[in-house]
Parts: sequence; structure tokens; C-alpha cells
Amino acid sequence: MKIEKARELGFCFGVRRALKIIESATNDRVKIVTLGPIVHNKTVVARLKSLGVDVVDDVEKTDNGVIAISSHGVAPATMDKIQGQGAKVIDTTCPIVRSAQKAAQRLAGAGFSVVIYGEANHPEVRGLLGWAGEHAIASMNADEIPLQSLLKRVGILSQTTQSRLEFISFVNNLTERLLPATREIRVINTLCQETLKRQSAAIELAKTSDLMIVVGGHNSANTRHLAEGCIPIVQTYHIENAEEIDAAWLRDKQAIGITAGASTPDEAIEQVIQRIRYLTR
Repeated sequence: MKIEKARELGFCFGVRRALKIIESATNDRVKIVTLGPIVHNKTVVARLKSLGVDVVDDVEKTDNGVIAISSHGVAPATMDKIQGQGAKVIDTTCPIVRSAQKAAQRLAGAGFSVVIYGEANHPEVRGLLGWAGEHAIASMNADEIPLQSLLKRVGILSQTTQSRLEFISFVNNLTERLLPATREIRVINTLCQETLKRQSAAIELAKTSDLMIVVGGHNSANTRHLAEGCIPIVQTYHIENAEEIDAAWLRDKQAIGITAGASTPDEAIEQVIQRIRYLTR
């Protein structure tokens, strides 16, 4: 049996950067809480907890003096609330997300309604909506956007971890609905190139595999998109850890491809490979 990893997989630059910042801060022996998980991976969150880093889902639920912002970023109002409490802020917002936030802010400042292609309840998107001002909306379906709520100038951008092809489809569908009533439509490409590389690499490997295993948090958007890209090509399973692998999946398979989301640590990927070898020996 051949087990092959995608040429691009696992931790991205933004995640490595966020973890480096947090782990370095723990060396100061101060109590740190993160507003939401730093990344969407239970293994990583558990490791940080062992270093004394806890997670809260609301600023008001902590009186801690050091609050870390996750790699997904937050809205300006949330940052103001944290600073208003007198807390020290450790900001691990991914630079790619930061760029998307600034794009949303520029559009709003120029008098555009901002439409975000993304999951409205995802922490990154909630943050982007905060930067995009009062005339902003997030949706995964262009047909569900109430056009009457939009201004005559509309800017469109994406949650950074979405699929390129699906974003293109969303833009085309929304543009068709907006014209000819809308005076100006501006599209800004806020997709993360690291995410796109992982998506392309996963699809490339799926084409030569009998089975794809996608490793990453079940609540990780970028990991789900990896699985979604492979499913039309070959039998694919999205797992969070090696123990989820069923021996029946591996029966009669000669080539197994492995890919992993941007918040999946190297050790989790290696555990999956070792588990497959154990089950097929």
C-alpha cells in the first residue's frame, strides 16, 4: 500500500505565527485567556491549555488581565471592549485576515455596502462584518441577499478560507442580480493563497488515490473545503484524529492520500499515517 501526503498540507504561516506568539507569552508566567480558540483544532487547544492558556467565548466572562485575540481576528467594537476593561491584548490575528479587515474598512469608508462571501457565524466573518460597517451582510448564497438593503455601490470580498471556484460563482451570481440597478460593483480578492495551494494540492492527490483522508477540526472551514474538493473525485473521509479511522475504509485500497487543514499539527498527521500502517499490516 502507498500512503502519500499532499505537497501542501497542515499548519499555514498564520497559524504557526499565532502559536509562536501565544507560546512565547506563556514564558512570562502570566495567566492568558483566548477569546475563542486560537485555531479550530482541539489538539492544539488542549496543548495550549496544558501551558495554562484557557478559552472564553465572551470578553465579559473574564476579568483576566491578558486576553489573546485568535488568528481569526475580531471586530473593532470587541477590541474596544477588551481595552475598556483595562486588559492587555495579545493580538494573533492572521496577516491575511488583517488585510481582509482593512479592505472591508476601506470599502465602507468609501460609501460601499460590503457583501462577504462566508459563513455568517464564523469568527473571522463576524470580525469582518464589524470592520465593514452598518451596510454589510455575509452569506454563502447570492440569491438570499436582500438587494433592497444594499447601497448603489457594492463591494464584494470573501472569508479568507473559502473555495476560489465557489467565490467566483458567488460573485457571478450576485453581479447578475445587482445589475443594472447598482452603480458600481467592486470585487476584492481576499482569499488566502496558502489555503488555495492546499486545496489545489488535495485535488491533485485525490486524482491519483483510491482514498483520501482529510485531517483537521470538524469545525474548521478550510478543512471542510479540502474534503469538499476531494469528495467528487474519490472516496473521502474528514477526521479530526487517527482514532476515527475505520479499518473497513482501507480494505482493498492501494493508494491512500493524506491532506490536512491549516490548523492541523504535524504530529496529528503522523499519527494518522501510523494508524493506517497499523490497520493494514
